[in-house]
Amino acid sequence: MNKIKLTVILPVRNEEKNLPFCLSAIGHSVDQIIVIDSNSSDKTVEIAKNHGAEVFQFDWNGQFPKKRNWALQNVEIRNEWILFLDADEYINESFISEICEKIKDPQINGYVLTYTNYFMGKQLKHGDSFKKLALFRKGTGEYEQIKEDSWSHLDMEVHEHLTVSGNVGTIKTTIKHNDFKGLEQYINRHNAYSSWEAKRFLALKEQGFDKLNKRQKIKYTAMQLGVLPIVYFLGSYIFKLGFLDGKTGYYFAKYKAHYFLQIQTKIKELE
Repeated sequence: MNKIKLTVILPVRNEEKNLPFCLSAIGHSVDQIIVIDSNSSDKTVEIAKNHGAEVFQFDWNGQFPKKRNWALQNVEIRNEWILFLDADEYINESFISEICEKIKDPQINGYVLTYTNYFMGKQLKHGDSFKKLALFRKGTGEYEQIKEDSWSHLDMEVHEHLTVSGNVGTIKTTIKHNDFKGLEQYINRHNAYSSWEAKRFLALKEQGFDKLNKRQKIKYTAMQLGVLPIVYFLGSYIFKLGFLDGKTGYYFAKYKAHYFLQIQTKIKELE
């Protein structure tokens, strides 16, 4: 397969369990792979270099920019199209084939991607679907700049959305999302996320929710009413048929509902 003129950027930290699978899935299909590391203490850098990736170190000072925007501003990206991947996301040949065709359209500057989610080693075929804008034309997009005062140790844009000027399309071929770090890391990570979300909510509450998209407005309204955990669980597990994924579907919905409970209780504590 000829290499597609695409730059894949992977922001990482201590990803030795996921990164080999991610980079192996990319293989030699793309022209440039860039790994932005945050001083990993495991074999992340060694793995990245062994797979032919360019590695850059990022030291966050607690202010803007975070890792993804920093990469867009400071690293030489030699291709017109950029794909941001996390280390626990895995593409395939069908995905590459589809974007080869889609990026030829001069009217489109970005694409929303769809993910096949795995939890506790099992594929989730139902429940709340996972989509995000992560493929875009260089110079047309950047991640939201959210004013924060070191709310957490999160040096990467996790909740900040990519905004792209111009038209946005959709890639139908899904990306596999499967984290091999296990439940302990999942819980620790979402504990940090919930702290960030609570402080973000209080900042937004002062400014108003007018500039949020429809999904965000629903989320923050339910959070304000104190019903987000139960609303999410019923929506994902019942109405979106998460129960058809058996015990794993139940566990996933409960963990996500508990995550929203963490946010709500941390908001109350901060208030």
